[in-house]
Amino acid sequence: MMHRRHLLRWLAALPAAGLARPLAAQGEGPLRIEITEGVIEPMPVAVPDFVAETPGAGDWARRIARVVAADLTGTGLFREIPQEAHIATITSFASPVAFADWRAVNAQALVTGAVAVRGDRIEVKFRVWDVFAGAELGQGLRFQGTTESWRRMAHKVADAVYSRITGEGGYFDSRVAFVSETGPKGERQKRLAVMDYDGENLRYLTGGDSLVLAPRFSPTGDRLLYTSYETGRPRIYLLDVGSVTRRALPTEPGATAFSPRFSPDGRQVLYSQAAGGNTDLWRLDIASGRTERLTRAPSIETAPSYSPDGARIVFESDRSGGQQLYVMEAGGGRPRRISFGQGRYGTPVWSPRGDRIAFTKQAGGRFHIGVMRTDGSDERLLTASFLDESPTWAPNGRVLMFSRETQGERGTSAIYSVDVSGRNLKRVPTPAGASDPSWGPLQD
Repeated sequence: MMHRRHLLRWLAALPAAGLARPLAAQGEGPLRIEITEGVIEPMPVAVPDFVAETPGAGDWARRIARVVAADLTGTGLFREIPQEAHIATITSFASPVAFADWRAVNAQALVTGAVAVRGDRIEVKFRVWDVFAGAELGQGLRFQGTTESWRRMAHKVADAVYSRITGEGGYFDSRVAFVSETGPKGERQKRLAVMDYDGENLRYLTGGDSLVLAPRFSPTGDRLLYTSYETGRPRIYLLDVGSVTRRALPTEPGATAFSPRFSPDGRQVLYSQAAGGNTDLWRLDIASGRTERLTRAPSIETAPSYSPDGARIVFESDRSGGQQLYVMEAGGGRPRRISFGQGRYGTPVWSPRGDRIAFTKQAGGRFHIGVMRTDGSDERLLTASFLDESPTWAPNGRVLMFSRETQGERGTSAIYSVDVSGRNLKRVPTPAGASDPSWGPLQD
């Protein structure tokens, strides 16, 4: 997939979005990051502390610059030039850039910025520079908000920088819903939680009174679907993330429903329903409550996921005698098997780009997170451990998060992330055990 191709390219300009508005436009340069034979040479980037333009803004300026640098270096595509190695000093946002000084420390990209604080309002503006071309990349932007939202503004800056250099959408200003786990392995307390993609700003959405599973963000990030056992059997709930209000979704009498996921337009819910000794895929219209059965087979059909255009569904089924992946039209019809490797396949999820499907694979006594093309070709295993499962895609389709559990009575659960190339595997910080992540969209 990555063989001898340019992954990253220039964008002449990035459209302003949300609270952003453009500063002066400049030229563009020839900056590139080339991936050869799957080996990434990180681009050296300098992120000096942003300039404080008002009294008391110095601490905010430093913290915002550090988050921007952490976002970029955390991708594995960038390497920060240590601040103690900097020769030039940025004293004013409007001052000319001393490109020769930045070339001397081998910086290929430079991010400069300024912060102003007035009361509880904060403004952040920034520019991105191609050091060797001596030119600004695209348009500078500015973001405004409350001081409480300073981390979000830092993530927005990092997203814009990432997009300028890669030509891809960013993923830093996003949230992850997950199941927080505490207590011993056999008696774990599980509750829903949401956090920033980097583990910050953690917030709990449910108590620990009943078992909860499989949170799934809506396409707009304002709602969550999840499965709860609070009535003694699994039932699907719809939760408003802002108000933390919720309601149970209707199911057929005597049936149990689980494994829900939103349609791309957020109006429907795809889920599994077990009744009469059979488990099939169903679809629910949220507004009307009308349900529709999509499969009719004596096998178990579960873990469905829509393609980004809503035209197809991927799911797992044992209809061939073992747990495998199938694709069918969104309205039902004859499923087509796409997994044919050794082992069992499950928990498929379609990439936001539409070109790949992530999955969990069990083979040879190990669990793996893998990706394949939508026809089942080009299967690649990205991880291997005692128990890896529940993959979820970043908004730009370049990174995956998943659950990992360690072996034994004292085994713990955690969330990890990995690049689609299988590189840059790392743990996502959480205060306790964590599982079942769902990566939400970029925030408005």
